[in-house]
Amino acid sequence: QVQLVESGGGLVQAGGSLRLSCRFSGRTFTNYAMGWFRRAPGQEREFVAAVNWRGDNTYYTDSVKGRFTISRDNADNTVYLQMNNLRPEDTAVYYCAADAWIQGTGYMEEDKYRHWGQGTQVTVSS
Repeated sequence: QVQLVESGGGLVQAGGSLRLSCRFSGRTFTNYAMGWFRRAPGQEREFVAAVNWRGDNTYYTDSVKGRFTISRDNADNTVYLQMNNLRPEDTAVYYCAADAWIQGTGYMEEDKYRHWGQGTQVTVSS
């Protein structure tokens, strides 16, 4: 079965950068779209970014456009989320997600992803 393991979270000051990684295993990575979601304290989990299987189509929520970049390395079965100019409101647990049957707006929909990682904490101090 698909396993996803996130890493790279931590504590950073506002304006700083972090790069999250998510290592995929258990199936053929290039069959899967990959997404990042986050859950802030007391809030629902929300979409952050997604990438198609080939890496040539990316999707972002408006609040991270121009600051975050999602990418994937299909040779290394890993998806990344480069986060620059971090803000205190980016503080959340970040989750990696995967699914093989996503199209169109489904990339941004939590219920379209069947496989999830355990999450990694990102804390941005002001």
